[in-house]
Amino acid sequence: MRRVSKYIFGMLFVSLVMALVACDGVKKRRPALKASNADSVLFDVGVAKNYDRMRVLADSFEVAGIISPLDANRWRGVSYYHQGHYRMSELYYRKAIESKIQNDEDQLSYNKCARRLSELLLVKGDYEGSLIVAIPAVKKMEESGIGSDIDYAILLNNIGCCQLNLGQDKEANESFLKARGHYANRWQSDSTSRGFQEAVLGTVYTSLAYINTRHYAESIYWIDRTEMLLDKYRQKPDARVEYFDEYQGRIEIMRAVALQGLNKLEEAAKAYQAFLKTDYSKTGAGHINANDYLVAAHRYAEAADNYRYLDEMMAHWGMEPSTDNIQLYLLPKYRANAEAGRRDSARVMGERILSLLDDAITDQKNSATAELATIYDTQGKEAEISQQQAKLSRQRLMATGVALVLIIVFFVIYTLHRRNATQRLTAAHEKLQVAYDKLEETTAAKERIESELRIARDIQMSMVPSMSPDREGLDLYASMTPAKEVGGDLYGYLLMGDSLYFCVGDVSGKGVPASLFMAQATRLFRTLASQGMKPAEIATRMNGALAVDNEQGMFVTMFLGLADLNTGSLEYCNAGHNPPVILPQAEFMEMLPNAPIGLWPDLEYEGESIKNIKGHPLFIYTDGLNEAENTKQEQFGDDRLLDILKNTKFENARQAVETLKADIEAFRDGAEPNDDLTMLGLKIV
Repeated sequence: MRRVSKYIFGMLFVSLVMALVACDGVKKRRPALKASNADSVLFDVGVAKNYDRMRVLADSFEVAGIISPLDANRWRGVSYYHQGHYRMSELYYRKAIESKIQNDEDQLSYNKCARRLSELLLVKGDYEGSLIVAIPAVKKMEESGIGSDIDYAILLNNIGCCQLNLGQDKEANESFLKARGHYANRWQSDSTSRGFQEAVLGTVYTSLAYINTRHYAESIYWIDRTEMLLDKYRQKPDARVEYFDEYQGRIEIMRAVALQGLNKLEEAAKAYQAFLKTDYSKTGAGHINANDYLVAAHRYAEAADNYRYLDEMMAHWGMEPSTDNIQLYLLPKYRANAEAGRRDSARVMGERILSLLDDAITDQKNSATAELATIYDTQGKEAEISQQQAKLSRQRLMATGVALVLIIVFFVIYTLHRRNATQRLTAAHEKLQVAYDKLEETTAAKERIESELRIARDIQMSMVPSMSPDREGLDLYASMTPAKEVGGDLYGYLLMGDSLYFCVGDVSGKGVPASLFMAQATRLFRTLASQGMKPAEIATRMNGALAVDNEQGMFVTMFLGLADLNTGSLEYCNAGHNPPVILPQAEFMEMLPNAPIGLWPDLEYEGESIKNIKGHPLFIYTDGLNEAENTKQEQFGDDRLLDILKNTKFENARQAVETLKADIEAFRDGAEPNDDLTMLGLKIV
């Protein structure tokens, strides 16, 4: 018995030593790498353009606790941005700025993320979204005292561009002047040429913002300032010579476009001649850039000649024939040839556009689907990172726990020799720990998913009105039911005096991408309606904003109306949407065939009007109603819709909407919804 006890004692002693060594090993394996060093490693990986590796390292550093979640998401955003995956980049930059700022390093990372995210939103025309990011970022920098002049300058420049596009000219000018001051501070405190190079880029963006909004006189001031800064940049010994000629060329072509817009035709032509003297004008990019002036000056033959370089440049830039690129490059090429009278070239270009359009739309839908899958995969990866962090913490805790357990077991066996009882106790403890860990992980993951889905749905539902307007003589009610957790349908209304604006829309697709596009469309409708525009003008402005940089080729069909509650007159514009039903005769309204919003930016939408709709209720809906399917994949259909409305007395708008909703639910007979469903009833008495 004594030999057995000695044997057990020896084994336990060895185990105890090993456990203590293991525990000490855990301490030694704690990261010696500092956050600043980790950022340097990630930066070097970025210089090598190994962006997949950047994300792997960001994951590892976050799991090990070397960098914060905010900084990790920043580097993920950087990697996707440089790979051209702008939606994914936007997703991670947004996650970063929503993370908790724990220290000064996090504040610096926050500044960089806010700069890039506001720029991404600005480029795709989400001016309100960009302001929502940029303005609080400037305020946080002022409150914390942490922020460089270049952080301030770029954010203020982004704010100014957004304000200019939203018609806030005075505020935009103030923002640009503040940005100019920070650019000046930057180059005065930096002995290198970097400050002047950044200032040149900033003023180029400012000049283009004024040109694009047709503020040509103001743009001349900023073009002159860009040239002055370029001259100062030239004087720096470390300046990059290859930039001089290119930016001089860009300055001259911007000046030519601005002067042409001011009807100073001779001066514009001289600026264009100065552009032609640069080496940049002889490059493929220069030829394409020159067409901004040539088309504005109606020099279509020269523009058509320049477009001969288009295929070469698109191949050089790695551009696919997406709907955006068709709209930005191929359609202008077609128009230049057509206006120049080159019918054969225009016909060939038109046939090429038609042959590419279907493929481009299909490819972009597939890309959107793949991107959505990546987003869902990303969410899974985040869960995996959280699990790894929890596992690492448990390993450290278990190492300490094992050591303590072995000490206890050692003394128990040494004094009482209760080997069997100790083994049973240890086994039971391990089983209980494993069961508890699994339960904890499962519960946390489930709660997180459910919470995120609730938040996403709540956010989307908050974007549409929840209360009907309280106005005598007006009966309005709307309902929106997404097919998934979030969807792409929308409705809205705005009552201003005796004028009632209202709309119903349906974004292409469903789920997360559609909900993001829906949010942009909703904000634009409210902003433009509040400015007192007609429905056709609202549709035209929305189309111009949503079509720019629409990388996914998404679009929204919409019915927009403006009713005068005193006279009963209705002005409306139908942008590719289902025709509303007018009651009591229960007939579809006849209307002009405008295109959906978001595909081609230069469209002018046509509006129509009805003299008086008093006593004639309108029922507006999305195709989730007439295309609803039952378990046999049969559709609800237009005839059934008209029959129900014809044979159901319209007591009030809510009764009409709820009646249709109940009929559709009964028709589905348990089948899952195949599309989002939105309905709006309106009656003026």
